[in-house]
Amino acid sequence: MKQAFLVTGAAGFIGSHVSEALIGRGHEVTGVDNFDPFYARDVKEGNLSGLRKLPGFRFVEADVARDPMPLDGIAAIIHLAAKPGVRPSLDDPGSYMEANVTATARLIDAARRVGLSRIVFGSSSSVYGNATPAPFAEDTPAVWPISPYAASKRAGELLAHAFAHLYPLKIICLRFFTVYGPRQRPDLAIHKFTDLIARGRPVRMHGDGSSERDYTYITDCVDGILAALEWTAGAAPGTVETVNLGGGDRVRLDRLIALIATALGQEARIERQPDQPGDVRLTDADLAHAGRVLGFKPRVGIAEGIRKFVDWYEEVHGRQSRAPSRAG
Repeated sequence: MKQAFLVTGAAGFIGSHVSEALIGRGHEVTGVDNFDPFYARDVKEGNLSGLRKLPGFRFVEADVARDPMPLDGIAAIIHLAAKPGVRPSLDDPGSYMEANVTATARLIDAARRVGLSRIVFGSSSSVYGNATPAPFAEDTPAVWPISPYAASKRAGELLAHAFAHLYPLKIICLRFFTVYGPRQRPDLAIHKFTDLIARGRPVRMHGDGSSERDYTYITDCVDGILAALEWTAGAAPGTVETVNLGGGDRVRLDRLIALIATALGQEARIERQPDQPGDVRLTDADLAHAGRVLGFKPRVGIAEGIRKFVDWYEEVHGRQSRAPSRAG
């Protein structure tokens, strides 16, 4: 059945992919974004370029923390708008609280006031901090965040619980584990490393390369979000669910860099740097609960995903951006 959905953060990496998937299923999407200057507006405009041509997509430039949201006729909200980035949150924690906490509170409150009960909230694996035993399970206490960004996403989850306790809302909080793929934010490691290696520039590797991340390819992430949206249709009023969306594999940082270099046919030149404050040593999603609740199972492994990402990068930037191969 055709429905209308609100996607906040629609001009971002994940939001633009989710919006395209919903349109592809025959739904209507109202996309909202404030073009936060965290990264260049023209990158986000590029994310929207295909969407703007699709029937059933409407875009509203607005700030979720400050502006009224276009909720008329909306069946459910997918709330992906957020100020991203662990390290920058150390320098400007106040803006992260406004964008990630205040905005979430105002959006959920606006939804319940118009009788809109179905909400998918984009959280983060950062909420687990450094003290959670691996693999990270949703029922472990996530009470030791180590950055303002992580604290802001955990606060968003707690707001979901508070509102669902008070009102007949159906909210699912999705803890994303390092999502990557075409259109990934340029500041994130896979995109940044790919660009540096392709251009023959050194890669600054923080730590000894042994830190590990659970990387989630964008199509797997979108599948999980759409399954979560379906969950909200059948959930009992006053229910909150929390679910990990991960890639199912722990990948060392040094292996990640090597995979990118191999896909590019280049040699990675490494500049070793100290560990960064606020960065966790490990992320590792326990996906058993996601499988039970959403039927979620990642399909794209890290080697295939990196090849797909590099193919997209070269399509966008052209092989002329490559440095001469240093391999061999």
